[in-house]
Formats: sequence, C-alpha cells, structure tokens
Amino acid sequence: MELRALAESLVNDVIALSRLDVRVKARATRGRGVVVAIGKGAVQMARGLLETFEAEGGIVVTARGAGERVGGLELIESSHPLPDESSLRAGEGVLEWARSARTSRLVVLVSGGASALVEKPLDPLTIEDVRETTKHLLSSGATIHEINAVRKHLSATKGGRLASFAYPAPVTGLYASDVPGDNMDAIGSGPTVGDPTTFRDAEAVIQRYGLEPLLPHRVIDFIREGAAGKREETPKPGSPQLSKTNNELVATNMDVLRGLEEKLKDAGFSSMILTSRVEGEAKEVGRALASITLEAMSRGVPVSPPGALLMGGETTVRVRGKGRGGRNMELALSWALTMRRWGGKGNAVILSMDTDGIDGYTDAAGVIASAESIERALDMKLDPHKALEENDSYSFFERVGGLIRIGPTGSNLNSLQVVLFERY
Repeated sequence: MELRALAESLVNDVIALSRLDVRVKARATRGRGVVVAIGKGAVQMARGLLETFEAEGGIVVTARGAGERVGGLELIESSHPLPDESSLRAGEGVLEWARSARTSRLVVLVSGGASALVEKPLDPLTIEDVRETTKHLLSSGATIHEINAVRKHLSATKGGRLASFAYPAPVTGLYASDVPGDNMDAIGSGPTVGDPTTFRDAEAVIQRYGLEPLLPHRVIDFIREGAAGKREETPKPGSPQLSKTNNELVATNMDVLRGLEEKLKDAGFSSMILTSRVEGEAKEVGRALASITLEAMSRGVPVSPPGALLMGGETTVRVRGKGRGGRNMELALSWALTMRRWGGKGNAVILSMDTDGIDGYTDAAGVIASAESIERALDMKLDPHKALEENDSYSFFERVGGLIRIGPTGSNLNSLQVVLFERY
C-alpha cells in the first residue's frame, strides 16, 4: 500500500485502539455505589463501568459538545483547555457527589482533560485566577507534570482532595492516561491520588518559566504562603484520608502503540516503538525524529526499510508567534522540513495526531505530512520556516493539505507519531 494511504488508514485504527469503554469493562468489578466520571473520556468510561456496576447516582463531566447521558447520571459539558464557569459548576457538583458517597462507595473515572473540565478554586482564589494561570502555563513550554504541580495546589478537586471528601467511604479510581510515564497523580491532576509535589515545587515551576509577572497576584501570594507552610498541603501518599482509596491504570498510550505496531508488522513493516513518554519542545522533537528516520532509511538503524517508527507522549510548544497550531502539527512540520533539508523526498510520511481528536486550539486532530508537503508549499509561495517560527502550523497545513479532521473521539490517551518509510 502507498505510504500516505496506509497512514490515512491508521487514523481509524488509532480511534478503535483508544476506546475506553471496553478497557474499563474489562477491569471493573461488580458492585454498587456513586459514580464520578471526569475528562474527555468520561462518557466512554462511564458506559463501560455501568456494564457491570450499579450506580446509586453520580455525575459525568466531559468536554463541551461531546456529552451523552449515561444511565441516570447527571451530565455537565464543561470547558477545555481553559476552565470557566462551567468548570466551576462541575467542580461543585463533583464534590457534592463525593460527599454523598461517605456512607456508600465511590468510583471515580478519570481521563485527560479533567484538570480544566472540573475546578473548584481554594479560597480566596477565583475561577478567573485559575483560568489566567492555566493560560500562561500552557503557553510557557512547561511539561504537563509541571503544569499540574501548580494546578493541584490551587484546587479543591485535585491532588487527592476529591477522595478525601468521600472519606471514610471506600474509593476506587480508574485512570486512562494522557501523560508521559503514566503517573496517575498527573492524570487529570490526580483527584484520588496522593500528591508527591509540594507548594515549593509549584513555586519553582512559576520561577523556572518566568511566570511571576504574568500570573494574578492572588495566585502568587497563595503559592508563596503555601511554600512558607501557611497553607494546608495536598494529601500525600500514605495519608490517612486516602487509606481507603485504591487506584488503577486501565488504558495508556502504549496500548495504542502496541496495537498499531502489530498491524504494521502484519503488513510487512519492520516496526519499532521508540517510546510512549516523549517530552520536549515539539519542533526539537520533530528534528530528532527526522534524524532517526533518515538513519533507518539509509543504514537500517534502528529498523530496516520498509519500516515504521512509533512514538507517543506529550510534547510542548513555547508560543512565541501569533499563528494557530498544535503540538502534533508543529512536530510534523519540523520533521518534514528536516527530511527535505537532508533530501528525504517522497519515501517517508508521518502521521502525527492526538487521540482525543483535538490538537491545540483547532478543529484538527493532527496531520499527515512528508517532505513533499514542503515542496508543495514552496510551489504555492508559502514559507514553511516562517510558519514554524510563528507557531502557525495549522494555517500552513490547511493550505498545503494533510489535516486530520475527525472531531472529538471521546477518548484521550495522549499524542502519537507513526513514521512510515522506504529505502533512502
């Protein structure tokens, strides 16, 4: 099969392999209690749980436009990637349901996006304070672990605090990972997981990325007071408030990568999963992935052509320009530029997408690109280097072609890249 056509066919495989209802059903135990499902995969996870579990009530919070009623559970469609009043409404609702479970049992289903979708700022912070803080964190280049170290210390729903509201009821947390390394305390900011980070860690993140002049004064004062021991810390691993809480990972980016690897091997490709925990600036990761691709094409290292390189995780973008894009599109643009610079034309293609169907602030999940994408742009008098500098990868690929528009998938198992190549 022609490489681009094969890459296009893999999009449907990504969607199928990312489904969360099947994975939750396979891991859930029978019983009854209160159900709280939060995140971009909340509907699918709740549907899978209710195949075997009887809900005494509960709530599903997911992204705006992606909600569906599951059983008799309350539904709130909320805001992502920046929290707003709907996130506050969701946070208050989630806490009420957690309190109601104190004489029963609570099952919390967590998927990526929950940090923004569900919010209840600690007094005296406001939702506007948290929104402004989130906006600057997301554009700073900070990793998701660093971002969530800050967010957990501003919120009553994050960093194990949700589970503490239900104490002494038994709590089960089932997590679908959208973070590199699959640390449950970072998935949706770990609402039922003991938080290993501290106010001092949060303060260090703010200083590391030069955010102090940009964030609301209330947030800076709050973090400083916490670092000085004047604010209550998040529940830590081993905390008595979490002694009746058990958490389990039910779905990861690696699950998707392994499924794709199996398909590609069946199609005759020498395949290798490089990692499921890639981090770093998207354009730098794109250059590095191109160098690995070229080595494989010319020398058969680390795999021989026809081959496939697979990678997942969450890169970051330090926004400097005024364009429109996403981490996956920016990575692919950088990869394609590097491939063309070294003469890799026409015999390699990259699929770079997010499993939730949304890359950045756009309507695209990502893109399928090659060195030929750069040739096409030059023929159209477009400047790909300027597009990269201006963080304008979406506009670039909208003109050149290759955008993947599939809408929200109802899942969120992080981003992935698949490079398909023939001999150089």
